[in-house]
Amino acid sequence: MRILMVDIDTLRPDHMGCYGYFRDTTPNIDSVAAEGVRFDQYYCPDAPCLPSRSALLSGRFGIKTGVVGHGGTTADKRIIGRDREFCSQDDENNLFNIFRKKGLYTASISTFAERHSAWWFNAGFHEMHNVGGGGMESGETVLPVALDWLDRKGADDNWFLHLHLWDPHTPYRAPADFGNPFEDKPFTDWVDEIVFKQHLKKTGPHGLWELRMFDDAENAAYPRMPGKVTEYAGLRRVFDGYDTGIRYADSLVGRVFDRMRQLGIFDDCAIIITSDHGETMGEFGIYCEHGVADEATCHIPMIIKWPGAGAGQTDAQFHYNLDLAPTMADLLDIRAYEKWDGKSYAQTLRGGKGGGWDSLVLSQMAHVCQRSARFENWLYIRTYHDGFHLFDKEMLFNIAEDPHEQHDVKERYPEVCARGAKIILDWHDEQMLGSESQVDPLWTVVHENGPYHTWGMLDAYLERLEATGRHDGAQSLRKKYR
Repeated sequence: MRILMVDIDTLRPDHMGCYGYFRDTTPNIDSVAAEGVRFDQYYCPDAPCLPSRSALLSGRFGIKTGVVGHGGTTADKRIIGRDREFCSQDDENNLFNIFRKKGLYTASISTFAERHSAWWFNAGFHEMHNVGGGGMESGETVLPVALDWLDRKGADDNWFLHLHLWDPHTPYRAPADFGNPFEDKPFTDWVDEIVFKQHLKKTGPHGLWELRMFDDAENAAYPRMPGKVTEYAGLRRVFDGYDTGIRYADSLVGRVFDRMRQLGIFDDCAIIITSDHGETMGEFGIYCEHGVADEATCHIPMIIKWPGAGAGQTDAQFHYNLDLAPTMADLLDIRAYEKWDGKSYAQTLRGGKGGGWDSLVLSQMAHVCQRSARFENWLYIRTYHDGFHLFDKEMLFNIAEDPHEQHDVKERYPEVCARGAKIILDWHDEQMLGSESQVDPLWTVVHENGPYHTWGMLDAYLERLEATGRHDGAQSLRKKYR
């Protein structure tokens, strides 16, 4: 059996053609979706990059592994302790080792492990390729490695290849000679000039005044990435930069597919296409970032073309990315790891239905400290540290009616807020009762100076707010954090 896993960083599904986007960003991926199963309600339980991939590989929630942040204690996996065997049980039972246990030759083309010092990411691979960009590389440096690998190994039987592309991630970096396929196309269907003016008044990193997080510096090496946008027309550069990154990544994936067709292996190859997280593109007035426990950040694509699975199927059940490990184990007849938190949805790929969750709990601890409940049409967000965005303690959104989270309806639906809070509380109790640790890593983050991406930034940001006329925001932050 041959399996290709395409892992495209920062890819939100509603910016993909097969998920209904009005721009033609993903024609090659769309063709695989037409042959496979598209999962419509798929989420990372812990965002952003490092926590999400930890959940994906371990099959476990961050509250148990300890990986919920980008720095400090919670950027490292907890030590197993006295029960650790000769090899780490967690690494022996990670996602990639499932394929190795099945007898597949496993390889990865990714810089992720180096970017986050997350060397556990390489567990299970026979072969790893790191082009050395630390996640800042363009896919043009990755593609030759992938094509060479296929030329050497593709015709062999029984392999698993993990291919990782960063191009939609900030700073948007599609090569200049790729052009702009969207320069004459509408660039947003919801941020009009009225909404734009509201966003200009917002407080918080990665707003229109500080797209670089806390300042407006630009890097000549990334001309698609503006430092700020203060005129509505300039917003096109943001959306075009992100969408062009997606289209460029899709074009590289298409070239990989073409090489597989030339080798005669495409039709029978299983293909998994997914991402680690999405991207806020105006939600809460935040752009070019993935720093909230919300729909824009945590909703991710999942497309699987699998032997025997019906073409063009869709699945609308709730799933986590940590469900992939038990699903693959189920499909490949590998013993499940007793510590996995995920549920197998192999039955869906066998032509049936099953394995979904009634509700999900989503977490973000790198930019803010939040836990959210996603259930029915609702998203309930509970904030413990607002990352200088001045979020309310509770927020509630009807995602079906308000997909871009513009209208907080908590005052109208207190009973729904109570349901969301109970989902988080019950989940928390269940996870802590099943955890090897007595510590909820959320509180570790709070007590270690807060989310990593806010460390040491308040004073300079207050000056920035005053200099750009957002005095009310500066005053509110001083009152809250001084």
